[in-house]
Amino acid sequence: MTDWTGVRERVLALRESEKNRVFGAIGHGFELEDSLSSDGLAELEAQLGVGLPADYRSFLMDVGAGGAGPSYGLYPVRQMAGRWHWLGDGADLADLELVHEPFPGLLDAEMLAALYAEQPDEEEFEDIEVFDAAHEAWEKRAGEIVRTPKRTAGAVCVCHHGCALRTWLIVTGPERGTMWFDTRADDGDLTPELIDGEPATFGRWYLAWLSEAEAAVPRAR
Repeated sequence: MTDWTGVRERVLALRESEKNRVFGAIGHGFELEDSLSSDGLAELEAQLGVGLPADYRSFLMDVGAGGAGPSYGLYPVRQMAGRWHWLGDGADLADLELVHEPFPGLLDAEMLAALYAEQPDEEEFEDIEVFDAAHEAWEKRAGEIVRTPKRTAGAVCVCHHGCALRTWLIVTGPERGTMWFDTRADDGDLTPELIDGEPATFGRWYLAWLSEAEAAVPRAR
């Protein structure tokens, strides 16, 4: 499990830095949410029906329940109307009713390539209505494969990078504890985030960002 000693202090020490040197930092301002209590975390996990990966759950209690982080920051975890939610651009893409199901992992690369190769090209159609019908049929087929909520079963969305690109934390299944980058908005899919060629855990992913941020900006005096 990641040792988060001093991490909250390191993040908050950057609040007076030149934020424009770190992508997305002008938005989150190197601020952090308050940490979750052990009771709050227990309620969250009880609602999900599954325990969160160890380094993420310890982050929520020892560092903060969201805020400063890669790109536009970590989605905050808050309780609203008696239910826990991740809040942010695209956070609601995670179907929390499916979080206890195993994450499906990588899809077949050849199947994905064939799917995107079949996407209709408007320039190849003389009749716009025929194109619209063909494109609608393709969108439906693509939705059933890569854009269905079942594609992200066993995962929660924790961060966005702009242009509908996001990062997911895998909660259930063989890939539990790893971070996956979502490029479906660019006709891609979910692929594992790597650090030194190895799948990145939440702890390594977050600490790598923090080290890069500290290297990019001068410490507050």
